[in-house]
Amino acid sequence: MKKIFFLFFFSLLFLFLFNKNIPAIECEVGINLSGRSREELQEIKNKCEEKLSQLAKQRNTLASEISYIDTQIYLTNLKVAETENKIEKTEKEIELLNERIEGLDESLNTLSKLLLKKIVADYKNKRISLLSIFLEADRIDDLVNRIKYIKTTRENNQKLIIQVQNAKINFEEQKKLREEKKVELDNLKALLAKQKTELLNQQNAKRKLLSDTQNSEVLYQQILNQARRQLAAFKSFVQQSGVNSPIAANGFGSGSDGNYYSQRDERWAYQTIGYSSENILNVGCLITSTAMVGKKMGLNITPSDIASNYDNFYGLTAYLNLNAPILGGKSRKAISIVEIDNYLNSNQYVIVGIYRNSCDYGGDHFVVLTKKEGNNYKMHDPSYGPDKNFYDYYSTICSAYVY
Repeated sequence: MKKIFFLFFFSLLFLFLFNKNIPAIECEVGINLSGRSREELQEIKNKCEEKLSQLAKQRNTLASEISYIDTQIYLTNLKVAETENKIEKTEKEIELLNERIEGLDESLNTLSKLLLKKIVADYKNKRISLLSIFLEADRIDDLVNRIKYIKTTRENNQKLIIQVQNAKINFEEQKKLREEKKVELDNLKALLAKQKTELLNQQNAKRKLLSDTQNSEVLYQQILNQARRQLAAFKSFVQQSGVNSPIAANGFGSGSDGNYYSQRDERWAYQTIGYSSENILNVGCLITSTAMVGKKMGLNITPSDIASNYDNFYGLTAYLNLNAPILGGKSRKAISIVEIDNYLNSNQYVIVGIYRNSCDYGGDHFVVLTKKEGNNYKMHDPSYGPDKNFYDYYSTICSAYVY
């Protein structure tokens, strides 16, 4: 009974002394990871990926959005550290292979020279006939020894040939392995560059979010609500109108004036906008209309260029900041509907929002009016194509903008 008691007591003591300092495997942003094993780091990375997946479902407050980005940054830092370790390990492996190949090369040269000498000697031995060996031998044991010597020499030559062949095969295998490691190293360096770019984007996204919201939950909710409602209207238009599929590059042409772009163009249709997960095909009518105005102004700008500039959008959304100096330092100017004709007559494009279900936030869809023709307008529609008659498609203008 005493033995059982002491065994139980020492088991508890062991657990207390040796397990109390073992760090828990969790994804805790900001925790120092030095001293962790590769297995622990991998488990922490897995935990962070799980945490990120959970946080993605809770991104409805500024605090949860920042927590999501912080976890992204922490996870990307883990990936960067992991890739850097792999690069260091691969570089050492290549260095070791270089030394091994150099040694094999020297060994192969030595063996090849030795084999050449043996072949020459063997060739000379072949010119000695069995009769001459018999006649030159003084005794029978001398004859036997001579025959044994020739036989042993030829066997050794055969072994040397095999040894040279094996050395050559090993040499080629090591060279092939080195080339594979070099390719692996190049891929790792490319991955590291991509991860560092991703990390920089995440850090910039956090700074932008805090700047745009002024770290205010009220302002964040306001931006988020406006973005959701406008983008939902854009998506609804695309779905209801049946224009939710991409077209070939420049599939509608450039229009009569050469300034047309389509949001459905395969060159950028599926490109994500700003820091968001939205794409130009679904919600890019205003972006594409703005790019057409820029082209009219003589700027070398496409919908892709506007979507790629994170500063053109509020927070981490695809909600275009029309007050930003998007086109050559110029920002938009809201005009009244009765002023549209005056601007068109002065050879300016006018971006208008149209009514389909609502005029909230400017309209459900945006197009570019290019000129007035009688009682109608010619328009470049990001969804339907260039040089269309406005009133053949729409009936109500909600808003109008110029640059």
